[in-house]
Amino acid sequence: MQRMLAGELYRADDAEIQAAQAATREWLVRYNAALGMTPAQRHALLAERLGAAGEGSEIRPPFHCDYGFNVHLGRGVFLNFDCVILDVVRVEIGDGTQIGPAVQIYTADHPRDPSQRREGWEFGKPVRIGRNVWIGGGAIVLPGVTIGDDALIGAGSVVTRDVPAGATVAGNPARIVSKGAAVR
Repeated sequence: MQRMLAGELYRADDAEIQAAQAATREWLVRYNAALGMTPAQRHALLAERLGAAGEGSEIRPPFHCDYGFNVHLGRGVFLNFDCVILDVVRVEIGDGTQIGPAVQIYTADHPRDPSQRREGWEFGKPVRIGRNVWIGGGAIVLPGVTIGDDALIGAGSVVTRDVPAGATVAGNPARIVSKGAAVR
């Protein structure tokens, strides 16, 4: 588990990793059955498993993640239905960020060497999403990406590299379409 959390090569069949995934699956069953609960009740459930669940943060079920404890939400963060976070390492989402439905955030990666992949090795790269970011529905954020404060990610975009603060990106791969000044 320590190798995974450090972003080093690890094997997912490690007993400690398997136990953590099993605990998360049990938590996800409870969380994903909580759609009828109030946002405050769902927030209490988030606080049970996530690394941080800032005040007023909300994830609408269904939601899927690998571990949960590597997900850190700031204040007032909103994730719409069907979001997926593969959180083998840390995912930080800043205050006030809004994430559309079916967005996928990946930290999990695999070696480029086919022999290492055959042997079951994996690794992770952290994802950092700044404050007041808006990510449109169906977007995918790849491992190791940092998205700056006030950025906009177009729906369906595949974010393969860092996005500067205040920029708007769209497409596959996502490209800057506007470097607009951040509005305060």
